[in-house]
Amino acid sequence: MDSLITAAALALAAGDLLGALKRVGLRDDPPALAIRGIAMARLGDFVRAKDLLKRAGRAFGPREAIARARCIVAEAEIALVLRDLGFPARTLAAARATLEAHGDRLNAAHAGCLEIRRLLLIGHLDEAERMLADLDPAPLPAALRVGHELVTAGIAMRRLRTKPAREALARADAAARRAGIGALAAEVERAAQLLTVPAARLIGKGGERALRLDEVEAVMASKALVIDAITYVVRDISTEISLTRRPVLFALARALGEAWPNDAARSALIARAFRGKHADESHRARLRVEIGRLRRSLRPLADLRATPDGFVLKPHRRRDVVVLARPVEEEHAAVLACLADGEAWSSSALSLALGTSQRTVQRALDTLAAAGKVQSYGRARARRWMMPMVPGFTTALLLPAPLPNG
Repeated sequence: MDSLITAAALALAAGDLLGALKRVGLRDDPPALAIRGIAMARLGDFVRAKDLLKRAGRAFGPREAIARARCIVAEAEIALVLRDLGFPARTLAAARATLEAHGDRLNAAHAGCLEIRRLLLIGHLDEAERMLADLDPAPLPAALRVGHELVTAGIAMRRLRTKPAREALARADAAARRAGIGALAAEVERAAQLLTVPAARLIGKGGERALRLDEVEAVMASKALVIDAITYVVRDISTEISLTRRPVLFALARALGEAWPNDAARSALIARAFRGKHADESHRARLRVEIGRLRRSLRPLADLRATPDGFVLKPHRRRDVVVLARPVEEEHAAVLACLADGEAWSSSALSLALGTSQRTVQRALDTLAAAGKVQSYGRARARRWMMPMVPGFTTALLLPAPLPNG
C-alpha cells in the first residue's frame, strides 16, 4: 500500500474526511475507490458512496479477498442507513466468515454488529440476542464500540430491561467520547432520549397516564393483570395468554379491562368488537359465543361474569386490572413508529420490518401522506419515506433500533 493510501486511511480513521478525500480524490485504483466510498458515506452522499464501494469490490482481484469482504461490509452499513433491509444477509455473513478466516477480527466483529442491527430492525430479537452473545467486542475500537453498545441497548429496550439498557448507553457515551467524533455522541444522546419520553399509556381504574419505559417494566413485573394492547397479550407476572391471532377476543378483553372494576355494557362490547352501530339479536348471539371463547381463553387468569347490563372481568386473587396501550393510537401507527427514527425508509423495507405485504404498506403510506404525516422523495425503486418531524414518543415497544453509524 502506497504512502498516499496509508495517509488517507489514517485521516479517515481520525474523522478527517476532507483530508482523506484530498489525498485520493483523483485516483481510481481499488483502495482509493474504497476510501472515497467510505468518506462519501460519512458525508451523507450514500448513493455515490454505494457506487464507489461496488466499483472497488469488483476491482479487487481474487487474491484480495479481505479487501473485497471489507467493501461488502461497508456496503451493508450503507444499506442499513438507507433502510435497504433487502441487502443479502448471506453476502454479509460470507464476508464476515472471510474476514474471520483471514484473521481480521476487527472488521469481522463490525460485520457481526451490522448483522445484529438488521435482525433488530426486522424484529428477530431472539436471533439478534444469540448473535450478540457470541460476538466478542474486544477488537472493536472506540468508534465501532459505540455501534455495539447501541445494539445492546436496543435489544435491552425491546426486552423491557431498562437497567442493562442504561448501562449499555453509558458505555456507548464513554466510547463516543474516547473516539472524539461528535456525530457518534449525538447518536448516543438521541438513543438515550428513548428512555425519558413516553413509551406507553396505562389505562386503569385511576384513569389514564403516560409511562416511560422503566415504568412499563415495573407494570409488567407487578402483580396486576395486564391487558397488553401493544403485543395483544393478556398476562400476569407468571402467565401469558396470546390473543394475537384472535383480534375479536382481544378487543373484548380490552373493553372489559378498561371498564374494570365496573362491567362493560353489551352494546359497548358489540360496538368495540364487531364495529356494529346498532346491536340486533344476531350481534347479541355472536357476543355470547365470543364471550364464551374469551372465558375459556382467560380461565388461568380471570373469570368473566354476566351482569344485568353486560359482563365484568373478575381476576383471580383480587388483583388490579390495567390496560397497556401504545402512546399514540391511530390508524397506521406501526408505520409511523418505524419512520419515527428519523431515517428514510423504502416501502419494501417497511414491509420486511412490519411483516406485512408491500401493497398494504404502500396504501398506508399514501393515506399518511395525504394527511401530511409523512413525506417522500425520489421515484420508483429509489422512493423513500420519512416523517416531517420526529414525534415525542419512543418506538421501543414497536420497533426500536440503534441509530445508524453512517
